[in-house]
Amino acid sequence: MRKIYELLRLKYDCRRSIREIATSCGVGKSTVSDYLLRFKASGLEWPLPPELDEAGLNRRLFRDQVGSTPVAECLPTPDWSEVQRELRGKHVTLALLWQEYKEHHPEGMQYSWFCQQYTQWRGKRDLVMRQDHRAGEKAFIDYAGQTMPIIDGLTGEIREAQVFLAVLGASNYTYAEATWSQSLPDWIGSHVRAFAWFGGVTELLIPDNLKSGVDKACRYEPVINPTYHDLATHYQTTVLPARVRKPKDKAKAEAGVLLVERWILARLRHHRFFSLDELNREIRRLLEALNNRPFQKLDGSRRSLYESIDRPALRPLPETAYQFAEWKKAKVNIDYHIELDGHYYSVPHALVGRVVEIRYTGNIVECLCKGQRVASHPRAWQKGKHSTIKEHMPPNHRFYAEWSPERFQRWADRAGHE
Repeated sequence: MRKIYELLRLKYDCRRSIREIATSCGVGKSTVSDYLLRFKASGLEWPLPPELDEAGLNRRLFRDQVGSTPVAECLPTPDWSEVQRELRGKHVTLALLWQEYKEHHPEGMQYSWFCQQYTQWRGKRDLVMRQDHRAGEKAFIDYAGQTMPIIDGLTGEIREAQVFLAVLGASNYTYAEATWSQSLPDWIGSHVRAFAWFGGVTELLIPDNLKSGVDKACRYEPVINPTYHDLATHYQTTVLPARVRKPKDKAKAEAGVLLVERWILARLRHHRFFSLDELNREIRRLLEALNNRPFQKLDGSRRSLYESIDRPALRPLPETAYQFAEWKKAKVNIDYHIELDGHYYSVPHALVGRVVEIRYTGNIVECLCKGQRVASHPRAWQKGKHSTIKEHMPPNHRFYAEWSPERFQRWADRAGHE
């Protein structure tokens, strides 16, 4: 409306011509003529009364257009949520839904207006709410879409390394590293190193639904990988996976991926790396620069924000870092042993026929039943061999096992010689 005020000022105070007014205001001559005619027809006088605001001037000048939208809104309105559900069907289009609408409402809106109204409804429905992240609350986890080539110095073979990243929600403080794969051992190891980088643990971990972290993606009850759940228990945090095909749930991770790809990986595009350690040293150097880089629209940097708000709010790290452990289920055999990688480990004989969980690392094998540990063995690698604890055996088996050749020899020695 400021152009209308300026247009009237140039006409009545400065006595400019229509051509001059059009040039000065950057509008067409026909538009200037139309506004001046509307002003004369409105009954207003220049200068305008001080109590007349922009809305009042708009109503006085455009009386013929006021109410045009309400008239259109009085037309029969379809259920737009039902229209959206129908559009998910195969080969269903807006044109088809409009034709069906017109069959029921011949006096209804035309196709162009139908499409426009649906677009406006969908735009209001898809509004994006700005999220405020509490200090120390969330860490967003993801892998970059871009990989980094590493050359084998002996064979010349090129292998692509994956780039893991974690971003703190409140400060945007970022961690990144390269690993050989997105497999479970690399996934867990990256988390452990990220927690060490942050110097603490957030209340929530927000990962994507990759198989290493989530066994079964579900909108309401995703099934977390047992090893990932074990990591979360060790660090006293909670895993809350983002919903499938809902990138807005992890917008911080998406933005972090873009940032790492632009400010780190793009700068390394002409470098040649011959080891994973060499690549990670360069990533760490550029990561320090990225976190220290000043914000464009805010005071400080990611590091200064991290030091002031996120770092004090993080949960402390446990005394020892998490040791990678894998999980599997096994049924207890009739000889009260379970099998793991070809070796057999005993469990209490009362569990024969039951399914137990096995948690195993490179050094130890633990058996759990209903969450309670029932057996623990040192990890053994001899295939076909048994690791048996005497207390796991039933009394008659234990008594029989005690009759070894050595015992018979001792018994005979006590009886004497003829």
